[in-house]
Amino acid sequence: MNRSRKLPARYGALITPLILSGLMTLIVSGISTLRVLGPTPAFLQSWPSAWGLSWLIAFPVLLLVLPMARRVTAMLVAPAG
Repeated sequence: MNRSRKLPARYGALITPLILSGLMTLIVSGISTLRVLGPTPAFLQSWPSAWGLSWLIAFPVLLLVLPMARRVTAMLVAPAG
């Protein structure tokens, strides 16, 4: 029996951008930091702070622009069915 607790559905509007911004900034900051520093110990030391700063900015920005992105998508894509 699975007894894992889940957040109520109303948190989906925050959890989705939280996960999306986290994953995207992890990848982009990793690529950018690796490109600048190369595969060195300095990369491993610098990447977490670069990621943290990126995420700190990206999450609120994503919360602001996501409604606009959904409207533009609705204008460009036919509804299902």
